[in-house]
Amino acid sequence: MKEKVKSWVLALLVFGSLVESYYLIYRLPGSDSAVMSENLYVKTDNMGPEEKVENLLYPDKMIIHMGESKHTLFYPNTTFYNLILNRLKGRSFESFQRRSVQDFDWDKIRNENPGIELSFGAGIPVTLLQRVMQLSPDSLFEGESIDRIWIYNMKNDSKAHAVFFSTRGDIVYEAAKADLTVQDVQQHVDFGNNLTNYKAVNGDYYVPVAKVSMVEVEMPSGMYTIQQMQSNLFFDAGSTRYIPEKDGSEIYTDSKRSLQVDQEQNWMSYSDPAALPAGDSTPAKDALEAVDFVNEHGGWNGTYRLAATEEGRQERKVSFQQFYGSSPYGSYPIISQPKLQYGVINLELQQGTVSSYERSLLFVEEDKAVKRIVDLSFGERLEGQLAQISQASAVKDLTPVYVPAVKGEKLQLIPVWRVTLMDGTVLTLN
Repeated sequence: MKEKVKSWVLALLVFGSLVESYYLIYRLPGSDSAVMSENLYVKTDNMGPEEKVENLLYPDKMIIHMGESKHTLFYPNTTFYNLILNRLKGRSFESFQRRSVQDFDWDKIRNENPGIELSFGAGIPVTLLQRVMQLSPDSLFEGESIDRIWIYNMKNDSKAHAVFFSTRGDIVYEAAKADLTVQDVQQHVDFGNNLTNYKAVNGDYYVPVAKVSMVEVEMPSGMYTIQQMQSNLFFDAGSTRYIPEKDGSEIYTDSKRSLQVDQEQNWMSYSDPAALPAGDSTPAKDALEAVDFVNEHGGWNGTYRLAATEEGRQERKVSFQQFYGSSPYGSYPIISQPKLQYGVINLELQQGTVSSYERSLLFVEEDKAVKRIVDLSFGERLEGQLAQISQASAVKDLTPVYVPAVKGEKLQLIPVWRVTLMDGTVLTLN
């Protein structure tokens, strides 16, 4: 009998020891970790899911050149855009040859040769582009950023041509080996038949000759709380102190990091000037670091696209543009307004470490959206508006976008034309 009691006592002691070891290693929820780095943040109250960088890399538009000066445009989340992009992702491009942009007659290629032009806005580093396309770059090409890819056929030529444009503006890289046939390119171009025609203006932008339809939307909106942001951004949210500013904004700081909230614009600016620099920085690495940072400190409250990786004097700025929409009408960027910053996430990095993080605190309930179809101006009327605007500075780009507006407890997304001028001015046309 005594032996049985001893066995049970021993078993209980072993079980108790195992339980104690478990809690010592993993700790109870809410308790401190046994070892906690100062740069490790508490991850709570996410604003959206995490995202892979591959899902943030895609063209802002496709320009389909059909020959005989005929063109059409495809935008993200339209049937033919998705089909062409998925096909191109499966094709390989090799043996890149560096050439001057002046070696090509782009006006002739644009108006006479069937082709597909992919626009990447401010550009994507080649090392990131490799994540979504099968590229085999040499060391020279690998260090570039690409803002356009132009794939086209030439008369009496049995192979397709693929040209990658450097953001430097004077250099292109032509793939001597492209896993595309002339028939492949022509098939993609034929998708543009019987769709809205666009008129090329000076080779810079395209004006539709018929109406372009978009979805105007109104959605219930709310605002993430300051407590949620503090939990996301500070190691110990309870140690922060509050500092009111004369302009009405609020600052929360733990003496090292600061969170500034503009209640009127529903906008937050977080800075960490004491962040230890990693010392290794490239446009691609900084973009990846920025994606990881957003994943860990809020997440993605919608569909975003890598918009820019701009280098400053001592820092690199990385921006992500929010898109809204769905098939068949397409997705378009949401652009901030002077009185309402919304639709963009901005980060600054110093030597590979995030030192600044900005985004809107607004959220919307997309499942409760009220939608209606609207048409943008087109043809001679639109050309007349652009001609008047261009008297001050030439038009560089014309793109359909959404302008956000707050209406009570709802957010409106209003379709407009965004006009970008050569001097950098950005205007909107209803």
